[in-house]
Amino acid sequence: MQLSIFDHPIQPQIEPYELFEAYFTCRKNKRNTVNALAFEVDYESKLIQLCKEINDDSYQISRSIAFIICDPVHREIFAADFRDRIVHHLIIGKLNSLFEKQFIFDSYACREGKGTHFGIQRAAKFIRKCSQNYAKDCYVLKLDIRGFFMHIKKDVLYKRLVNFIEAKYQQTDKDIIIRLCRQVIYNDCTKNCIIKGKASNWKDLPKSKSLFQSQQGCGLPIGNLTSQIFANLYMDSFDHFIKHELGIKYYGRYVDDFIIVHQDKAYLKSILPIIADFLKSKLNLTLHPKKMYLQHYSKGVKFLGVVIKPNRIYIGKRTKGNFYKAIKKQSNLATDHKPNKEELDSFLSSMNSYLGIMKHYQTYKMRKKMLFKHLSVWWWNQVYLSGGIAKFVKKRKPV
Repeated sequence: MQLSIFDHPIQPQIEPYELFEAYFTCRKNKRNTVNALAFEVDYESKLIQLCKEINDDSYQISRSIAFIICDPVHREIFAADFRDRIVHHLIIGKLNSLFEKQFIFDSYACREGKGTHFGIQRAAKFIRKCSQNYAKDCYVLKLDIRGFFMHIKKDVLYKRLVNFIEAKYQQTDKDIIIRLCRQVIYNDCTKNCIIKGKASNWKDLPKSKSLFQSQQGCGLPIGNLTSQIFANLYMDSFDHFIKHELGIKYYGRYVDDFIIVHQDKAYLKSILPIIADFLKSKLNLTLHPKKMYLQHYSKGVKFLGVVIKPNRIYIGKRTKGNFYKAIKKQSNLATDHKPNKEELDSFLSSMNSYLGIMKHYQTYKMRKKMLFKHLSVWWWNQVYLSGGIAKFVKKRKPV
């Protein structure tokens, strides 16, 4: 007897249009990179092929590019192949709205409408409210996790992610998404990676900040969208522990940097071992012993590149220093040779990231002085400042 097509169940799959959406989202900020440009050539057939590989379980993650950056801090980056970045955007596009419902309000990293500026304003508000508009005593506890991304346990993360997807995700492609998440989490990007730069660049990087030195079964690469979002899920149990089990009202976290404001200094001291024990026993994480801060709010607190004091917020010295170094780096580049299009885009990205933070605070005169005094004339022929001293924009070439 001949079977009808209706006798064969339709297998759940990722639809091509979903890969196209992920691709267009992915290329927004990466369109001019070598990887993105190479993929853009005949991208339709490449996306169809990628879709086929995902659905028939033949998709394999490509080699990453490993390199060291020094701005704003010394850090190891693993840049995934552009094709893999599309898969990352597919995963996060599927899950992010569900994550948003799960995360506490005061988790700031990699969330739409939040970020560093939002976190800074929330921390300042915590202090103002807790001190009853600076009329009463309150204290600020700021803590940092040592080698955060390098110590994330893959088994713990994967188990929590699977439980989350099973409970919250209702689409028919659930098994495919779980499979892709497993591939991303357990991929060892240190194997067969491409080293960009010199091996000596790793010399001054602490072992706790390198995937090459991570414990077996631990570590997510800094630089991947999935790492950033999955890190929020990894810390979500800690966030809920602080907010709901300890009942702390004034708490906020940006990746591995978090702040607690309370009227009782003794209470803040008493919860330190409780916090340390939770992080170690549940998440394999350790508080950085040299980055523990507990002071009266009037002393000011450094948080996310600024110093928060009563009624005012200052840009931190490190941010100022890094901004100056970035200006000098770009000026030296223009002196050495005529920058190409990619270097111009890099200039805009670097300068505007600093200006984007600094424009929110009383830094107008400082920004103006540093830029007009130290930035090479060559750059001024290519760009102009918009919104005062708020953003660099490319000059349009004459027709």
